[in-house]
Amino acid sequence: MNDEYRNRARFLSYGRQSISEDDIAAVTRVLRSDLLTQGPAVPEFERAMRERVGARYAVAVSSATAALHIVCIALGLGPGRRLWTSPNTFVASANCARYCGAEVDFVDIDPDTLNMSVPALTVKLEAARRDGKLPTVVVPVHFGGLPCDMAAIAELAKRYGFSVLEDASHAVGAEYRGDRIGSCRHSDVAVFSFHPVKVMTTGEGGMILTNDKSLWEKACLLRSHGTTRDPAQLVSETHGSWYYQQILLGYNYRMTDIQAALGTAQLGRLDDFLVRRNLLARRYDGLLSGLAVRTQTAPAYARSAHHLYPVRLVGPNVDRRRVFDRLRSAGIGVNVHYIPVHTQPCYSDLGFRFGDFPEAERYYGQAVSLPLHYELTEDDQDYVVTELARALAEHSGVV
Repeated sequence: MNDEYRNRARFLSYGRQSISEDDIAAVTRVLRSDLLTQGPAVPEFERAMRERVGARYAVAVSSATAALHIVCIALGLGPGRRLWTSPNTFVASANCARYCGAEVDFVDIDPDTLNMSVPALTVKLEAARRDGKLPTVVVPVHFGGLPCDMAAIAELAKRYGFSVLEDASHAVGAEYRGDRIGSCRHSDVAVFSFHPVKVMTTGEGGMILTNDKSLWEKACLLRSHGTTRDPAQLVSETHGSWYYQQILLGYNYRMTDIQAALGTAQLGRLDDFLVRRNLLARRYDGLLSGLAVRTQTAPAYARSAHHLYPVRLVGPNVDRRRVFDRLRSAGIGVNVHYIPVHTQPCYSDLGFRFGDFPEAERYYGQAVSLPLHYELTEDDQDYVVTELARALAEHSGVV
């Protein structure tokens, strides 16, 4: 442990929430009210988010995983149907199909953007059409907050007849060709995450955005046990004002008013969050220019939300594990995003193997995510880069 770290007051996590006094006040107002859940705060948060991104409908839920699950049901996934996603993602992007009894497959990534490769998707779709095994749903993942090439994917969706579900868990505030991610201009539906390490937080929580009224109605039912009091949805006469019916097998995936109040307050700070993250990302770009690292490339069509700042350690003979451990010992909470999903034991049991998606595997072998969040200071950032340079010098052939 070096002297500089001993003198530092805090561990630099790769991501963390920023909570203001206004955020606290918003939550406190709900705590002092009569309704902690199923009150006015959730629909207010939904309204604010759909207006922010330009979508017609929004459904707030307990997590992005819950959002992915019920969207897959609403899109008709089930036994005998297929979902394709990126192997460079958290397991939830694939698990959501398996919850429905559907099959899962993956599309390799582009080595520059680290997102789903459109050429690889095109080749795989043509082979699947020949074999009669086209996907029902494709889930492009906006890795690190950088949007995929959604117009190109949407064109393939028209040609091959699949639905597009954007896993935008990292991408609150990101933009694609001038449209805000979540507008669903090039997709059927998008999903956000509000976990504390994301761009904005509700503690835990997620959001479904869509322009499809029928999908929205089904998602609203599925998040709350499949029950309704809406006379238009009841299958028989009401017994009175107390009456409800369960018309679908749904889940308890509701967001609380406590979480929603925090979400609305955080949404009011989103532009500040994005400005800071972009400033820090650009600063990293400059500071790292002399080191043997490769950064994620943002095409001209995309504006990243910079949930993550991933780098690839590309120097000769670099020992990623020793560099990682050296940085952790210096109080820098680096992480690795992600272990390719197809290499997890739960997916190896389905027949997937190392070598199936080489670009994702190659990236994983070099990946380290550096700290990036709203409250990271420039001094913190300088320290991270200094320690990374030292670690590379110690554990690779050259810097």
